[in-house]
Amino acid sequence: MIVLTVITLAPSIMIMTTAFVRILMVLAILRQAIGTNQLPPSQVITALALFLTLLVMMPVWQDVYKDAVLPFQERRIGLEPAFEKAQAPIRRFMSEQIVNCGNTEDIFVFLTYIRDFEMPPEPNGLTWGQVPWRALLPAFMLNELKTAFLIGFQIYLPFLVLDMVIASVMVSMGMMMLPPTIISLPFKLMLFVLMDGWQLVTVMLLQTFQPYIPGIV
Repeated sequence: MIVLTVITLAPSIMIMTTAFVRILMVLAILRQAIGTNQLPPSQVITALALFLTLLVMMPVWQDVYKDAVLPFQERRIGLEPAFEKAQAPIRRFMSEQIVNCGNTEDIFVFLTYIRDFEMPPEPNGLTWGQVPWRALLPAFMLNELKTAFLIGFQIYLPFLVLDMVIASVMVSMGMMMLPPTIISLPFKLMLFVLMDGWQLVTVMLLQTFQPYIPGIV
């Protein structure tokens, strides 16, 4: 029953506690900015997001396996201690991303709606271990959404400028009936290929994540 439950909740856990949301949204915004709404296909975008998520999350999952899964399989610890040890690396990864992006105020926004949680007198006295999951999860997802939109804006801006330039040139030439996107698409593709855009976007995405160092409590 435990295994089936974990398998059923795996997609939700993947979305809520990993780097998947940020990566997928940035790649989707990139496709929209270029103007190829169906290329690359959604399956390709999702697969690339999954592989990049695996690259970012592998140190976290290694700590989870070493500290919780393996001792539980060897019957050295029980289910409850294993769960406590398993959530520690994931919680640390999520909190590090929130701090790295400067969105710690989101934590306190959600804590104000938890009536049975007693906050300390000073916000600095609150440790990440005291933050309940029902506040940490939405704060982490908000952090991922904010960061993804900021990255998407930086990606979208050069293509928007190119569209405006093409549209101005076409208006000055009197080509009113021809959609500017038809003319600008080859130029955007050429610009993206010459700049090695896929590598630039991938590197920029990976650099936005706070590196997770295994073994640190």
